[in-house]
Amino acid sequence: MKKLTESNAASFTVVLIIITFVLRCFIAAYTGLGNGESYYFRGALHLDLSYFDQPPLFFWLGALSIKLFGLTNFGIRFASVLLFAGTSWLLFMVTKKLFTAKAGFWAVVIMNLSAVFTIAIACWYQPDAPLMFFWLVATYFIIELMVGPGAENSEATRNSRRTWLLWLAVGISMGLATLSKYHVLFLFAGVFMYVATNKSQRHWLRHPGPYIAVLITIIMALPILWWNYNNNWVSFVFQGSRAGAKEGFQLHFDWFFRSIAGQAAFLLPWIWFPTIRQLYISFKLRSQLLVYSFIFWMAILPIVFFTVVTLWADLQFHFHWQAPGYMMLFITLGFAIDKSLSLDGPAKRLTRRWLNFSIFFTIITIGVLSAHLVTGFWTVYGPKWVVHYFHGDNLDPTIQGVDYTDINTRFEKEGWLQDPNIFTGSARWWLTGKIDWALKGKKDIVVFNADARNLAFLVDPKTLVGKDAILIGDQHGAFIDADAKPFFDSIKQLPDVKIMRNGPEYTLQVYYCKNFHLPAQKRMDLPVYRQLIGLPPFGK
Repeated sequence: MKKLTESNAASFTVVLIIITFVLRCFIAAYTGLGNGESYYFRGALHLDLSYFDQPPLFFWLGALSIKLFGLTNFGIRFASVLLFAGTSWLLFMVTKKLFTAKAGFWAVVIMNLSAVFTIAIACWYQPDAPLMFFWLVATYFIIELMVGPGAENSEATRNSRRTWLLWLAVGISMGLATLSKYHVLFLFAGVFMYVATNKSQRHWLRHPGPYIAVLITIIMALPILWWNYNNNWVSFVFQGSRAGAKEGFQLHFDWFFRSIAGQAAFLLPWIWFPTIRQLYISFKLRSQLLVYSFIFWMAILPIVFFTVVTLWADLQFHFHWQAPGYMMLFITLGFAIDKSLSLDGPAKRLTRRWLNFSIFFTIITIGVLSAHLVTGFWTVYGPKWVVHYFHGDNLDPTIQGVDYTDINTRFEKEGWLQDPNIFTGSARWWLTGKIDWALKGKKDIVVFNADARNLAFLVDPKTLVGKDAILIGDQHGAFIDADAKPFFDSIKQLPDVKIMRNGPEYTLQVYYCKNFHLPAQKRMDLPVYRQLIGLPPFGK
């Protein structure tokens, strides 16, 4: 194998991107959609200016991908796989510009070895793929303006034609990042803090360029603003509420330490520790070198914010929300790896062993878990045993990544799929999403719960009055009695449907509900009730 050099680092990176792209195409095609992906999928069939909990770009990209490749796992995920290939190349280019080409290659290697990036962001139908891509596009242009070589004297070229064009490019790329995910706020804040804390860059605060870029971003974000204006600003209310205390302010150190442990697990602990070390190094060098100041401010804000808020807000298992910050730290980590490998001695040997272990671990783990996800072969000391040992549950968590095709089989067998007078749903948004994906959007869906999220906007329940429903439950009998039964003349439980993988692994309850109607009792807490009386699903 050729030795990595400055002249061939780009070629090495391209080869790595091509290999991982092909492998991810297979993973995208042959593994099932998770809860979040299944929930998001109908948004790609119902194009709108924006959506309840996410901006619209990844829904639009999903719709285009489905148009090209069909309504399949691969079809809905292809845009994410393609965008991550682009993200990898952009990370190489940004790192090369700030440090060296070899550092860029190692930065891409580390990102592709990190669990949360190499699968969840790179393969799944989530808004993170376009966010990361356009975050780095914006970063590239910002570096050209105020971080890269000659940035200390950027005031001398502030009125050049190139500078104006770069600010236009920043505005467009930040606008596309805004259309991807609301995390873009940390990109704006990070750039502002970098400029404000570096004397040589404060002249940008007096330049029209940044304000033109912000104006372009706002114009591009108009679909989000217009949709929210017409829907009680529900996206901002919902996302803002997630960072607040639910029932009185109280500190929860267990949530805080769970967040830290979760981030380490999602990145892989042996990658997380050196990455966090780079955050500390960037902090120490921020006043000496512009590049470390820039990396520090771009990384610290999303990592610290989404970690600190867990002291009072239960963000559950959203450990990927800090990902943009970690991605920026891979830049300096790539440079640190390159420096270590260029030296002789124990540090070089240790770095090589660390890299080899990380490569083998990631490849083997992804291979084994992907095979298990599809076949369920790992029955002894596998994911089910781990969850039972630590949490007491008896359900293999990987079953969430299985498409519930047995629901579709049951619907076809009973004739429900072809019956225009039957719709479906459940008492939980995530289960309704899984049902919806299993049926490939062929039936109208309703969530009989206060937390219906985006699904409340995709079907008008007034068009379903008088029809029957098949509701699916996951031990949700009490919730169906409380929240669904008032909307029907009667509800009858039918034989269960078993989700098969390596034999029956998961059992869901089936309910036949007669004659959907407006209940006699007011239920203003339920979006479906509000819609039936002519109100928007959320808001006053």
